[in-house]
Amino acid sequence: MEGLRKPKILIIYTGGTIGMIENPDTHSLEPFDFTHLIDNVPKIRMLEYDIDNIQFTPIDSSDMGPEGWADIATAIADNYHAYDGFVVLHGTDTMAYTASALSFMLQDLSKPVIITGSQLPIGEVRTDGEENLITALQIAAATAPNGRPMVQEVAILFENYLWRGNRSTKMSADNFNAFKSNNYPRLARIGLGIHFEETSLRRVTTDTKRLHLHTKMDRDMMFLDLNPGMTQSTMEHLLNTPGIKGIVMRTYGAGNAPTEQWFLDAISRTVERGVVIVNVSQCVNGGVHARRYASGDLLTRCGVVSGRDMTSEAAITKLMYLFGLGLTPPQVRSLIGMDLCGEITI
Repeated sequence: MEGLRKPKILIIYTGGTIGMIENPDTHSLEPFDFTHLIDNVPKIRMLEYDIDNIQFTPIDSSDMGPEGWADIATAIADNYHAYDGFVVLHGTDTMAYTASALSFMLQDLSKPVIITGSQLPIGEVRTDGEENLITALQIAAATAPNGRPMVQEVAILFENYLWRGNRSTKMSADNFNAFKSNNYPRLARIGLGIHFEETSLRRVTTDTKRLHLHTKMDRDMMFLDLNPGMTQSTMEHLLNTPGIKGIVMRTYGAGNAPTEQWFLDAISRTVERGVVIVNVSQCVNGGVHARRYASGDLLTRCGVVSGRDMTSEAAITKLMYLFGLGLTPPQVRSLIGMDLCGEITI
């Protein structure tokens, strides 16, 4: 940013609790018109930012998916050079999926895309929405000493912490600190001030990089959660889901699974059909160490790819993204374990 020019921030409202306000007549919650944002959150005037907004038709985040992600990513790309930062207001339930998806769709991003929401509506007396919105705006406007954006990635801001978006998971349906990144350090801590952890922040290595938008996401992916006692017929039915191209298999501990021969044979046949199976842990902390135990090593021999310490949200959206690029299963398998935008520890 140059001289004393006001930071220009674009708010993209998609729905969620943060954008609700109580109807004085019916007392029910309904979305408010974000063109009247300053009226609802008058403290924003104190920031002295140049703020615009795009308001999508509000949806519950349970209905958010590839089409909505494409709309958000396209809105950011279309306005990329006109704004210093972007704040996306979103429901909490699928926020981590959206953050992960956007991190892949917005390749070579060098400006802040801060996703936030709230557990209570912004119109409530003791809402967390007002504070989250104001803090998100401040982070989106923050610059480093060299004048470049302090944050150059997709991140989730919630209450006291800023997390890398594709490392985040919703951990609580009740607490204001609803999100956490269990395998990657926080990007900032919010207290009396905003304290950035600069060693954790992603940095674009060259000024000449341009944003590359990729909005096609292949939907033929699914989760397969293992559970003790799962029968062969159930496993076979799930693995033979018509049209499926990629499976995120959520295994035990450090990537372990049953060692019964019928189980391993079913996995091998599925991989041989060209389905990419990614192994991630059901544990929220740690990751897959495929060769630590014999059972994990057997999965590797069957052709299952280690997801290392990726979140489930990052793994499924990464599969959607890679297949959406039109890549072949062998190409997808080779890229799953590579770090594309900070989503995995190599």
